[in-house]
Amino acid sequence: MERRDKNNYYLDIAETILERGTCLRRNYAAIIVKNDEIISTGYSGAPRGRKNCSDLGFCKRDELNVPRGTRYEICRSVHAEQNAIISARRQDMLSASMYLVGREQKTGEYIQNASACSLCKRFIINSGIEKVIVRDTKDNYRIIDVNEWIENDDSLEGNGGY
Repeated sequence: MERRDKNNYYLDIAETILERGTCLRRNYAAIIVKNDEIISTGYSGAPRGRKNCSDLGFCKRDELNVPRGTRYEICRSVHAEQNAIISARRQDMLSASMYLVGREQKTGEYIQNASACSLCKRFIINSGIEKVIVRDTKDNYRIIDVNEWIENDDSLEGNGGY
């Protein structure tokens, strides 16, 4: 019997979690893992107690034709990465890994060149997470060393894209 490698194992779990997402554009899920133990999970959705876009039946960013990776201040959702970080203790996140999966809501396709947005990158850096593993296809993924985000500060370029 051939076993699934550990990175795809955690990415598969994240992919199940993203089904809880309520964004009408793109759904993401994040899992924080340390020492082969899941510390916390998160998915995209409105703050607790507020209505989700899926409940309202519209996305303000879609209505305004806002390009991907911009104008997050008008998005109702808390990002998956943020929700996972909020649910964990910092001491548990130090040197941990975050697994990230994103899918287009309308097509179900994996998000091309998925990455954390600039705000989520700041959350991840401050949380102490060491690496982020991003799913590209069912079997392929990228491993990002968070130190690269520190050394190559994209916030100086002025684009918030992902």
